[in-house]
Amino acid sequence: MKTLSIRRPDDWHLHLRDGGVLAGVIGDTSRHFGRAIIMPNLVPPVVTTEDAKAYRERIMAAVPAGDRFEPLMTLYLTEHTQADDVEEGKKSGLITAVKLYPAGATTNSHGGVRDLDKVMPVLERMAKIGLTLCVHGEVTTPEVDIFDREAVFIEEKLEVIRRRLPDLKVTMEHVTTKEGVDYILGADRNLAGSITTHHLIINRNDILVGGIRPHYYCLPVAKREHHRQALRKAATSGDARFFLGTDSAPHVDPLKECACGCAGIYTSINTMSCLAHVFEEENALERLEAFTSLNGPAWYGLPANDEMMTLEKREEAVVYPSKIDTEAGLITVFDPKFPLHWAVR
Repeated sequence: MKTLSIRRPDDWHLHLRDGGVLAGVIGDTSRHFGRAIIMPNLVPPVVTTEDAKAYRERIMAAVPAGDRFEPLMTLYLTEHTQADDVEEGKKSGLITAVKLYPAGATTNSHGGVRDLDKVMPVLERMAKIGLTLCVHGEVTTPEVDIFDREAVFIEEKLEVIRRRLPDLKVTMEHVTTKEGVDYILGADRNLAGSITTHHLIINRNDILVGGIRPHYYCLPVAKREHHRQALRKAATSGDARFFLGTDSAPHVDPLKECACGCAGIYTSINTMSCLAHVFEEENALERLEAFTSLNGPAWYGLPANDEMMTLEKREEAVVYPSKIDTEAGLITVFDPKFPLHWAVR
């Protein structure tokens, strides 16, 4: 196969940051993706509908002229979030989901949830009005090994939420383990999962073998190889419960290449090339459209994009910049460590 036409894809988990970084990275998303769910962990975070409205305006002002792109806004769940504000955001059409960060789980998550009981009234309202909860599925207790955080979260937190609120729709974002895949497959309803580009390609050896590789460090951290294989099987299966959420997370290089570097991998610019390569390796190119363009909209109750995208396989490798330059500084682009021959026409 030399060409592949699919519905225009969406990104169901994206970090755009703000200011100079936002201005520098937004075009890499808006060129290829029709919509994206925007993460709210700014400084300060997007905690109210008014915050989300203002952030959306900043995003739209940064979208390059001529690009058709719709940011889907989320709220950062805190123990002080007001259920009425969440409902008003949903009714207005502005808010697509609410994001649960366990406190301390990832970048700018210190204001997240420590006690689930304190956010249950908000979650109950969300279940009632049909608003999806997106979860960063990791516990943060120090006695739990970082490679076990997702599995423990499922057992100790997510199962509790789902038992108490069976009508609440939950997206397990950036699933990284076989346990996460199996948990989604075992659910009878109201549970789906997004999978990132980079977790389909790297495992924990890529971070640690031959020296510490900060540009492969992300949270949730990449796991053992058998977990990566489980993710590839799920993503390429066509199962409607799995869809693309790149978790593309730009940080300027000085914040990555330091004694306490930030978690995050920047993949927006080359995600479609990487995914076509992965799906071709798995003999599943005919299911790429489901993963990138169909399953996510169906889960969130939205129509698939009308526009089409054509990918073509070229003889010569596609060259992407190793870094992009923003007003805030240089950002390193994800290197899959193999040549990319699929390109968006």
